[in-house]
Amino acid sequence: MPPDPVRTDAIDDTLLDLLRDDGRASLADLGRRVGLSAPAVKRRMDRLEAEGVITGYTALVDDARLGRALEAFTELRFAGDTKVTDIASVARGMPEVQAVFTTAGDPDALVHVRVRDVGHLTAVIDRLRRSGRVTGTKTLMVLGTWTPGRTPR
Repeated sequence: MPPDPVRTDAIDDTLLDLLRDDGRASLADLGRRVGLSAPAVKRRMDRLEAEGVITGYTALVDDARLGRALEAFTELRFAGDTKVTDIASVARGMPEVQAVFTTAGDPDALVHVRVRDVGHLTAVIDRLRRSGRVTGTKTLMVLGTWTPGRTPR
């Protein structure tokens, strides 16, 4: 059963949106944007961290600059007796795999992949298939990405 939702107000919600856009924003800048002092913003952020709403801070990385310009999602299908908890293990040790999402229905999982080029993508898909547990795949290459508050790329 999921935990009870944490109650937030409009200021908390705005702070969370601002932090999603720039996790390195200063407390003073955040305070100016929500009408609070820096210490008041810090107290709110500490509370949101303690309640598990804010789980960490991260950097946005331009994968193309690191030689991983091609992004794709590969659907994986498994034999019917495969445990859901075992599905993600098929991608262990594969640095190209950004995330594995297990799903209800068809497919069984969606794998987010970052690679150099189509040849590299082919090799990653072949490795996933060679696990011996994958019964089928379908791959979708990403042409562009849009997320709220960000310029499409």
